[in-house]
Amino acid sequence: MPTHKANAAYMPLGDHLEELRRRIMFALIGLVPIALVAMGFGSYLLAFLVEPAKSALRKAGQPDLMIQTGPLEAFGTYMKVSLIAAVVVGSPWVFYQFWKFVAPGLYRHEKRFVYFLLPLSTVLTSVGLVFLFRIILPVILTWLVGFGTMLGAAPTKTGALPEGVVLPTVPVLAADPSEPALGEVWFNRSLMELRVCVNADASAREVRAVSMHREAGIVQQYRVSEYVSLLLTLTLAFAGAFQTPVVVLLLGWVGLVKPEMLNRFRRHAILVCAVLAAILMPGDPLSMVLMWLPLMGLYELGGILLRMFPAHRVSGKRNDEEGEG
Repeated sequence: MPTHKANAAYMPLGDHLEELRRRIMFALIGLVPIALVAMGFGSYLLAFLVEPAKSALRKAGQPDLMIQTGPLEAFGTYMKVSLIAAVVVGSPWVFYQFWKFVAPGLYRHEKRFVYFLLPLSTVLTSVGLVFLFRIILPVILTWLVGFGTMLGAAPTKTGALPEGVVLPTVPVLAADPSEPALGEVWFNRSLMELRVCVNADASAREVRAVSMHREAGIVQQYRVSEYVSLLLTLTLAFAGAFQTPVVVLLLGWVGLVKPEMLNRFRRHAILVCAVLAAILMPGDPLSMVLMWLPLMGLYELGGILLRMFPAHRVSGKRNDEEGEG
């Protein structure tokens, strides 16, 4: 009969609760310095997160500026991004403390499941986030910004100039001039701004700007807090969706799902993935296909992994029993 490795470490409930309290305290204390460092990089993290939206706005000929509608909105968003980054970076430390609490109560073959699933889950999460930021997010934002720009747009009426009227001209530049003179005006097409120099002193040169936008049905100005909240929601959704193979493995290991069942219900999975892709993505076919392909790929990957790594192979329990025999 197999013996529990932690027989000598059995503790009453009160001692377990005390150990849990200690591990939680260690986890939180370890996150404090990480959070302080993350706050130092919070502005860079926020700039990285809003860049996809700014890029989509620029492509649509819209100003790439975000707004805040309350005094604390930008600061609150900055703190949220910094703290979430601290939790993500510090998650190995948090998991280590959790593992130190749980591991003494597990058999050797039970620990092998964790050793197998943890790297797999980490890789799948990383792939899901890269897929979101590199492929899906640009497609979503480009479509949504373009849809709002064209919605309700009407052609502008034109007519002949009255006699004697001469329109002023403003130079259109790809970048600001290096040494503008006081009062000089130009249009920066990269920033979509009409700019004027109000202080030409080299030591304190100052340029004021007015954002310009292409003719549009709806002028788009996004609140930074709403955009970041949407982005975090998508991040959690994709990180969770890419855990499908892990869920399939767990269901297979406890006997609720078999590879033959996955094959039998493949047509149902195709339909479910198509519905999810239609819900998660904008209405254009390309976006839905881009979402449907990885969802089906994850479903198939779960079946392949379940065939390659059945429970007895991962745990090594059969080999241990043969060795004991």
